[in-house]
Amino acid sequence: MKAALFITCFNDTLFPQVGIATTHLLERLGHTVEFPETQTCCGQMHYNTGYQQEAIPLVRHFVAGFRDAEVVVAPSASCVGMVRDLYPKAAILSGDAQLIAEVDALAPRVYELGEFLVKRAGVVDVGAYFPHRVTYHATCHSLRVLRVGDIPMQLLRAVKGIDLVELPHVAECCGFGGTFAVKNADLSTAMLGDKARDVLDTGAEVLCAADSSCLMHIGGGLHRLRAGVRTMHLAEVLASVEEG
Repeated sequence: MKAALFITCFNDTLFPQVGIATTHLLERLGHTVEFPETQTCCGQMHYNTGYQQEAIPLVRHFVAGFRDAEVVVAPSASCVGMVRDLYPKAAILSGDAQLIAEVDALAPRVYELGEFLVKRAGVVDVGAYFPHRVTYHATCHSLRVLRVGDIPMQLLRAVKGIDLVELPHVAECCGFGGTFAVKNADLSTAMLGDKARDVLDTGAEVLCAADSSCLMHIGGGLHRLRAGVRTMHLAEVLASVEEG
């Protein structure tokens, strides 16, 4: 299958290794990965902070870049949530019948990595090997917008050598929420403290999630605590293989 990689601006700028891991994983499973170089921000930051009209040109740009893709795969539940949940609303706001039709045609073909693997490709065991104690944080967009359910845990349970432990209060927000962490810093920090405590209670070496934004937030808190817990995107864990 030909999969167009939607890297997202957050990963492209701050966590490029996530895009590399996603590409290696998909190619290892026999997919051809294409990278439309015209892609840029999906517009989520604009739309969620009240600049809906300003987000519409970014919606048009995304559609133009990916309209011919068989499927679009992104290592970000947050950005996929923007495309599938909010692009139709932005298109209606534009009043452009053609944009509405193109968004309606494209949005169902845009997948978060985990749901693509399980729902579209029909794969749970991706051949990964990761001999570490791992816990998984269910990000708000993956849980509440995309409703991926236990798909990430299915994929992680199939990883050879892994010691997977359930995170207490897994459904609770980490406190990032994009600009929420800036505008409501005290509340965000309190929520982060609760999440960090839950991570430490698992005794995990690695915290895994499907969104680099949440991992950045939680990872920063763990680093300040000198907790010794690494953060890794789901793609990085699934791309790991036994050496030799």
